[in-house]
Amino acid sequence: MANNSLAPPTLAIDTHTRPRSDTNETRVLTPGSFVSHTSNLSNVSNPFLTPAHSNNPFLTPAQSDRGSVLSVDPLCPDPGTEADFQVDNNPFAFSPGQLNKLQNPKSLPAFRSLGGLSGIARGLQTDINAGLSVDETNVRSSITFEQAVRRTSDKFFETPDRTPNSGSGSFVDRIRVFGRNVLPAKKATPIWKLMWGAYNDKVIILLTVAAIISLALGLYETFGTVPEPGGPPSVDWVEGVAIIIAILIVTLVGSLNDWQKERAFVRLNAKKEDREIKVVRSGKSYMINVHDILAGDVLHLEPGDLVPVDGIFINGHDLKCDESSATGESDAIKKTPGAQVMALLDSGANPKGLDPFIISGSKVLEGVGTFLCTSVGVHSSFGKIMMSVRTEIEATPLQKKLERLAVAIAKLGGAAAGVLFFVLLFRFIGGLQTDTRTSSEKASAFLDILIVAVTIIVVAVPEGLPLAVTLALAFATTRLLKENNLVRVLRACETMGNATAICSDKTGTLTTNKMTVVAGTFGQSSFAKSESEKPGTQNVAQWAADLSQETKDAIIQSVAINSTAFEGEEAGQFTFIGSKTETALLQLAKDYLGMQSLAEVRANEQVVQMMPFDSAKKCMGAVIRLRDQSGYRLLVKGASEILLNYCSEKADIQSLATSPLTSGDRTELTSVIDSYAKGSLRTIGIVYKDFSEWPPVYAEVEDDHVEFASVLKDLVWLGLVGIQDPVRPGVPEAVRKAQAAGVVVRMVTGDNAVTAQAIATECGIYTDGLIMEGPEFRRLSEAEMDAKLPKLQVLARSSPEDKRILVARLKALGETVAVTGDGTNDAPALKTADVGFSMGICGTEVAKEASEIVLMDDNFASILTALKWGRAVNDSVQKFLQFQITVNITAVLLAFVSAVADPEMHSVLTAVQLLWVNLIMDTFAALALATDPPTESILDRQPQPKSAPLITTNMWKMIIGQAIFQLVVTFVLHFAGASILGYDPSNDTQKTELNTMVFNTFVWMQIFNEFNNRRLDNKFNILEGVHRNKFFIAINCIMIGAQIAIIFVGGAAFEITAINGTQWAICVIAAAVCLPWAILVRLFPDVWFARIAGVVGAPVVFVYKFFARIFSRIGSVFSRIWRRNKKTSPEDEKQDIQEKDSAPEIIVSESNYGVQVNSGPEIQIEDIEQGRR
Repeated sequence: MANNSLAPPTLAIDTHTRPRSDTNETRVLTPGSFVSHTSNLSNVSNPFLTPAHSNNPFLTPAQSDRGSVLSVDPLCPDPGTEADFQVDNNPFAFSPGQLNKLQNPKSLPAFRSLGGLSGIARGLQTDINAGLSVDETNVRSSITFEQAVRRTSDKFFETPDRTPNSGSGSFVDRIRVFGRNVLPAKKATPIWKLMWGAYNDKVIILLTVAAIISLALGLYETFGTVPEPGGPPSVDWVEGVAIIIAILIVTLVGSLNDWQKERAFVRLNAKKEDREIKVVRSGKSYMINVHDILAGDVLHLEPGDLVPVDGIFINGHDLKCDESSATGESDAIKKTPGAQVMALLDSGANPKGLDPFIISGSKVLEGVGTFLCTSVGVHSSFGKIMMSVRTEIEATPLQKKLERLAVAIAKLGGAAAGVLFFVLLFRFIGGLQTDTRTSSEKASAFLDILIVAVTIIVVAVPEGLPLAVTLALAFATTRLLKENNLVRVLRACETMGNATAICSDKTGTLTTNKMTVVAGTFGQSSFAKSESEKPGTQNVAQWAADLSQETKDAIIQSVAINSTAFEGEEAGQFTFIGSKTETALLQLAKDYLGMQSLAEVRANEQVVQMMPFDSAKKCMGAVIRLRDQSGYRLLVKGASEILLNYCSEKADIQSLATSPLTSGDRTELTSVIDSYAKGSLRTIGIVYKDFSEWPPVYAEVEDDHVEFASVLKDLVWLGLVGIQDPVRPGVPEAVRKAQAAGVVVRMVTGDNAVTAQAIATECGIYTDGLIMEGPEFRRLSEAEMDAKLPKLQVLARSSPEDKRILVARLKALGETVAVTGDGTNDAPALKTADVGFSMGICGTEVAKEASEIVLMDDNFASILTALKWGRAVNDSVQKFLQFQITVNITAVLLAFVSAVADPEMHSVLTAVQLLWVNLIMDTFAALALATDPPTESILDRQPQPKSAPLITTNMWKMIIGQAIFQLVVTFVLHFAGASILGYDPSNDTQKTELNTMVFNTFVWMQIFNEFNNRRLDNKFNILEGVHRNKFFIAINCIMIGAQIAIIFVGGAAFEITAINGTQWAICVIAAAVCLPWAILVRLFPDVWFARIAGVVGAPVVFVYKFFARIFSRIGSVFSRIWRRNKKTSPEDEKQDIQEKDSAPEIIVSESNYGVQVNSGPEIQIEDIEQGRR
């Protein structure tokens, strides 16, 4: 449904934990009281909220609830839906809101209040037999609510003529009042908006300011000053240009990634072709587009149809619907005609089991019939849920953490630059009296001081941080798409890396969602699943190969003739359509018994009588004439334990010769049936009997048809099969890996506890934990839930609300929860979870819309892929952070100390050299370190909790250790290099060579340190998986090549000179020592480092927090003054007051050394929205 249409009502889903009492209390509202209650209730209609005493929002209330339900006006608007009940100039008796009350939840009182089927048809001005008129444009007359629901036998009502609205076209009034059967398309965000959104980042704006200042100063140096004769050309403007390029890269990569992701999701949901459905209009059947269905249409239903709209069942034969995708109800729901339901309600009959409601999103399994459409588009159940799960994409938690950290780093760098500027400025002013230079030379010297200060700010501002996050996420999402994970929300990718719990649906995720014959016993031969524990057990292919053709024909007859299923196509693939049991048996016959075509088998047999499924006897039958015309054969299949009681003989599996069924045979077969049942298999018995004539003499005949019950005796037992929705291949292994990675896997299913336990055991989810059922679980208090949750492994018979409550409680306990689901009923839990996974093949559109990641292959094993890449994203950002902070500390301190120590106030690293270092540590390092693919060993560690610091103890240890090494080597070379190497300090050539060696050594230390930063733990193998990261290899080759080129040909711009082989060896060897030094750093105990950092770091943190709060208050004062000048609202001023203390905090805390080493000195970023992380 991708066409534009009427604007939807505002809908949302509340993913917060509701108070426990909310699920239990009955809210009694009178027709006139709903407005007054809106202050206490949500002002948004939530289609997922469960009514009183109901676990499923779509189920009809039980009789015990009838009194309380009837005490509420069944047509009273829910808070937030009042607009649906008000339609100007409505010629129909009902508004869309009143008709919605039929389905949300299923409501027999609302059905009765609307006059039943006949009243609804009158109110919609349609005919349940002839449908809408093909000639309808405007509705010619009006009908009131009272006229529609009046209980009378008159078919004609005096209704006043009305003046039709202007406008041509078909069904104008009907479309105006009830809308079209389309959802408004979710408009794709234009690329320019995505780019603007990516640009509106605090760090990017900070970079822009730095770029403008740097570019302005650089351009002034180049064009506004007179260069010295023979001096190098000024290239200071390159800094500003480089920062602008970095900004463009970040903005373009981020926005293009979002744009491609949106397009991929649109392609995923786009239908290959619009469906067509059969409707009745003017008494004739037409095939129309599903988007052209209108309220009042009469639609045909056939097996395999996906119901596109809500409605009321008119009439038909044995109609059963699968509402599992819409309601979570796993059993087929039998539908009762609307008129019959009304008659039974009028007679005071028990309403239990009466269901005339056809729900959009459900699927017809059996039977045929027609139904009256009551709600379309955004007013239908399907449409309401689809609209409610549409949300805007938020910034990722990691991006928020990094944004705060980047601002903190920039402030520290800015403070260092400010201190340096004022120190050099005071020295410059102090030396003015003895300074003999010209005014222009003095001005140029002052400008050099300013440029050094600005350069330090440029180096300190971490423009690579947003680039690293963006690149890591873009790289991960692109690779995940190739591995069957479509990431719709970038936040999910990184969040999944630290998931601590997975709540998985059973059907379609852990299992194939395709009932399959997995075991069988026919006489002395049997088969089971190939992975069966029993040695010597045949698989189904081996069993079928040993059967005689006569036996194969007998089994094929039983499953093909005695069946209501038929052949068809779904999603372009051949399949059987019908009940899941029958399709499983037919698939067995087709795959292993040589059945070619179902239609051909049926055409080759002469069917004498069909006996439909008897719910009391739990079986169905068919009678065929034998091909040799020697007699007749009754074919029966059904519940095996019941059919066994009807049998007195058994058939030999090879010759079909019959022999008496002894008590020993019965005992043996009963034990087989019991063993299948314990394995959660649905057992189906196959029996038959040959007759010389039909009907047999003892049979009871009525209307020329033999009564089924009269021939159910002395039958011949052929065999039984066990049917199950089998576990997907690879799921047990995936579950084992997830558990090894510290992720608790729980099964949440609507199935019964026995089936759930069997499947959970096979998957490896259930070991010796707790199995609970939904009704029992929801009665627990929060304290009881919290006590049981750690042991809970399987939640059976769960409703959508149970699943949502489970997820909410796990999150409240600090867990990072991932949820899988494929049905519409899974949407609440998918939205509540930290990461929602939906199924791309069998998942409903609602589930996909509610999820953050779509599993394109519907396989649980693909969740492991997302887990690995999620951890890789977090690791990539931390690797880059470790690298960048090391260079930040070293470069800023080096520039600061050398500039202060130098008589001419020049830094050992010039502005252009610092720019090159800045380019290495930001852009190149981000590309290299953010693209490391995950290794299998990434799953061998426990997930990081939400409270874990962004920079761990190991990272701080490596940062401080490498910074000390780099500063020592650089200072030794700079201050003592001349004496060590025997250079003359007064020789300008040797002095330039020494400065070149300092610069070269410093850059090579960064290149080697990049390898060190490929590991975040204390292990030594820094080259693990490096061959799989082509980006890393290529970027390091580019950096090495560029550095060599700069040394040889970049003398003028970089103020360096070419150096000889010995000097090159000194530079590279001195830099390479950082590799063995890193081993020593890793060997240093974390606990010792944490204690040292706690003592040394405390004063630094105190000073930082002090100055941060002062500058924050000063900034907030200026901000308020500026906003007042712009005449901002009082709300903005209030927000200013709340934000005045919101400076990012760096908190160094000591861990409980004996308990958890990794929580040593840490930087925690205080975020107003997210709390302390």
